[in-house]
Amino acid sequence: MSLRRLVLLRHGQTDYNVAGRMQGHIDSMLTDTGLAQAAAVAPEIARVAPDRLISSDLRRAVDTADIVGAACGLPVKLDPRLRETHLGEWQGRSVPEIDEAWPGAIAAWRSDPAWRPPGGESRVDVVRRAGPVIDELDEEFASVPEATVLLVAHGGLIAGLVSGLLALPTSSWPSIGGIGNCRWATLARRADHPRWRLSGYNVGTS
Repeated sequence: MSLRRLVLLRHGQTDYNVAGRMQGHIDSMLTDTGLAQAAAVAPEIARVAPDRLISSDLRRAVDTADIVGAACGLPVKLDPRLRETHLGEWQGRSVPEIDEAWPGAIAAWRSDPAWRPPGGESRVDVVRRAGPVIDELDEEFASVPEATVLLVAHGGLIAGLVSGLLALPTSSWPSIGGIGNCRWATLARRADHPRWRLSGYNVGTS
């Protein structure tokens, strides 16, 4: 085991964030504020000195990763397995609109990681597709001491992947809350023990 640290950074603010609409796989764009957030966080992330930068292929993550990657001196590798939860029929809708069309469904979705929006993915599904990214990194960095990898992704994926890597029971996953735009989580592990530990969550520059 040599992958010693994971930093999971959420993208900057988007037009859909401002409008209060669910994004999922919709390819929303960073706002001017989102671009500024990425520029502000980039030097902080560069201090971590990641060995690899991998991003979701959705535009909001890619644009954030490009800014951070320039500060880190790293190219950005894209991986669609790091996409946000596919929200099916909820994509593009606001929470009040979803509550009106599917009464009680938002509460069910937030409380049960195995619950799927109509036509979409559950958080368990998301962790199942993203988990192999970490397995492959473990294998790739098997001969590299104390490697750090930066993943640029999305709030739902980050919360789910943190829960999964910490081996929390799914009933406890809702206790891992949301993460703000251009804020990050850090997972680390010791050389003598393969278990991931949470060393920071929803960390930011302000």
